[in-house]
Amino acid sequence: MSDRVSEVENLHIIGHEELPSPAVLKTEFALQGQALKTVRSGQRSVKQILEHQDPRLIVVVGPCSIHNPEEALEYARRLKPLADELAHELLIVMRVYFEKPRTSVGWEGLIYDPHLDGSHKIDHGLRIGRRLMLDIADIGLPIGIEALDLISPQYLQDLVAWTAIGARTTESPTHRKLASGISSAVGFKNNVDGGLMVAVNAIRSASATNSFISITEEGKVALFRTGGNPHCHVILRGGKSPNYDQASVAACERELQKAGLDENIMIDCSHGNSNKDHNNQKLVLAEVADQIRDGNKSIIGVMLESNLEEGNQPIPADLDDLKYGVSITDACIDWTSTEQLLREFAEAISEPLKSRTA
Repeated sequence: MSDRVSEVENLHIIGHEELPSPAVLKTEFALQGQALKTVRSGQRSVKQILEHQDPRLIVVVGPCSIHNPEEALEYARRLKPLADELAHELLIVMRVYFEKPRTSVGWEGLIYDPHLDGSHKIDHGLRIGRRLMLDIADIGLPIGIEALDLISPQYLQDLVAWTAIGARTTESPTHRKLASGISSAVGFKNNVDGGLMVAVNAIRSASATNSFISITEEGKVALFRTGGNPHCHVILRGGKSPNYDQASVAACERELQKAGLDENIMIDCSHGNSNKDHNNQKLVLAEVADQIRDGNKSIIGVMLESNLEEGNQPIPADLDDLKYGVSITDACIDWTSTEQLLREFAEAISEPLKSRTA
């Protein structure tokens, strides 16, 4: 590089490390056997629910974020029997979130900082994440993720049954383009202040043909062209005030109708809808059940933040002091509460679900 170029380029870059290509990781951790069946079945079932061919509700449940693969696998092993037990009413998808958007600073997730020490060993994070996702799929649980980074889906998206675009990125044109090419169904959250049209416009954009720049499986930069993703929906997550009540759901239905879009709505029981109190998730879930009993057909799913143990914790200076099974991001309900809530929810909606198919 000439001195002239070095005066204006990469002024704030202090180093770089090459990562393995997606093809290398997909060969090292291959999707096959039971895991492949789980992904294929999960993707298909989610889309059938969105098409109102399957009357069940999607339940995306699991830790706010995963920082310990051992804990995540224990959670998955507990969740699988519950998913089988409630399979007539609920399609349970495990929340496997590896990337955390930050308003300012903080731990960015397992992919970016797998050792929780600021070392940002992303090559380790990608391998740990893909291995864990394969293990969960082998257990038989469909997986839901948040697509935050624009490159990491090339490493992981083949393992995903359902994808979220978060409140901070729903307005991003590049994330809308990415969603248009994702193979799974995609949910767009309303933005952090509660505005709905951002999510509606995101669906319109992601449903259309798009072009975007990313990397191929071999790691080469390429232009990708998409035909649009027909399986997108809104996620109501609250904002300045909750938006899971009947009036808010009806308002969302009207906006989707005006835009010529399918009236498919998922309710996030956490975040703004719970007023950031994890214990309030049960109140949101009860209201959703009431709406379905009253004849609502637009609510196609819910999200719950749940972990082995209740609450959350800061990352301690000594990682040996981390409490097992407790979130290091948003507070979660514990496993016992999760079992009880989902059993009660399934029982409450069992009868009205019978009239929900097209």
